[in-house]
Order: sequence, then structure tokens, then C-alpha cells
Amino acid sequence: MAKFRSLLRWCWYASLQVMVQVAAVLLYRVRYSGQLNIPRAGPLIIVSNHQSHFDPPLIGMGTRRQMNYVARGTLFGFAPFRWLITSLGAIRIEREGIGLGGIKESLRRLKRGEVVVLFPEGTRTHDGRLGQLHGGFITLARRSGAAVLPVAIEGAFDAWPRRQMLPRLGEIHVRYGNALSPEAIAQMSDEEVLVEVTRRIEQCLRQLRAHPNMAHLKNRNRL
Repeated sequence: MAKFRSLLRWCWYASLQVMVQVAAVLLYRVRYSGQLNIPRAGPLIIVSNHQSHFDPPLIGMGTRRQMNYVARGTLFGFAPFRWLITSLGAIRIEREGIGLGGIKESLRRLKRGEVVVLFPEGTRTHDGRLGQLHGGFITLARRSGAAVLPVAIEGAFDAWPRRQMLPRLGEIHVRYGNALSPEAIAQMSDEEVLVEVTRRIEQCLRQLRAHPNMAHLKNRNRL
């Protein structure tokens, strides 16, 4: 029965992924780069900047690996949306942090060799720039032996800024950076890991903004 439920979830996830891919390409001309940097197997924590509500499905569209998204408890308040994200295996956290329940469930899935997606800024950006990252993902990485994959999204803020009720058309690019291996993480302090992951996300952002269609965003920076 468990295998049957797992198969059903995979089919549901794959079906939604295809629908989102079609809509994203038609409406937002989504471009991906760096997919070869995504480990094909093993526990993986994806950490990304957070520009809009588009970010979780955009990250999942670029790989066949199934994502486990960490979602705020407030997102579970609206019943239809709660059903949707629960059906996709969302991990519930509280606004103040990932919480004990969220940590245990995230570790459980990572130890099964799965992928967990986190947005360590803690909230969507107010101005399109990368905010300060929180280091909770480092504990997860150390305890699970997971690699950490930095990801950058650009253009999503302009398409759907947090102050705007509904999205508008635009162009969105996503880049998967170079993963930080468990062995490398073990040799670094938490502060060094945080600095390095931040650096890699910023590097991905600079590479995305170098694209001719993103030239108008090249002056964005973290400071």
C-alpha cells in the first residue's frame, strides 16, 4: 500500500510539473541553467533566494528529482491550498523557524535520500535583492549528510512582487549553482558554510543578470 501511495504521489507530482512547465514557458519564457550541477541521487538540500510565490514550482521544474518543500504554517490555513501542498508532500514550519516537527520530518526525508527545498531568507524579498540568510539549513545538512545546492531565481520579483496581489507577465531565469558536498561542509564552521552558500547564490545571480534580457537588473546587489 505504501508503494502504491508513493506511485500515486509521483504521478500527481509529475502531472503538475508538466502543466506548470507549459504555463511557465508560455507566460514567463522561463530559462534554466546549471542543471548538470544537481546531484542525481542522495540527500540534497536546495537553498534559494526568495523573490515570489512562483519560486517553489520554478525550482522543481528544472529537475526530475521530486522536491519536498518547506512551507509556512500560515499557508495551510486555506483548505484548497492546504490540500494541494499536502498532496505534494510539503513540510510544515512555523514563522519563527523550522521548529522541532519540521526538523524531524525534514531529516526523515533527507535520510531517505530525498530533496528538501528551503528559502533561508525566511520571507520574500521586498526589493528583489538577496537578503540575509539564516543558517538553520546547516544543522540539517550536518545531521543528514546532505549536500547543499545553492539556487538563484531572477525576474520572479518583477513578475510578482510581494506588494502586488496578482502576477504580471515577464521573463524568469533560474540557475542551479555548484553544490557544497557533505565532506566540504564537515571541514567548515557554520559561519564559513553560510558565507560560502551566500557567495554562491550571489554568483548565480550575477550570472543570470549577465544575460541580455536581464541587463536591466544588473545593478541589483545584496547591499
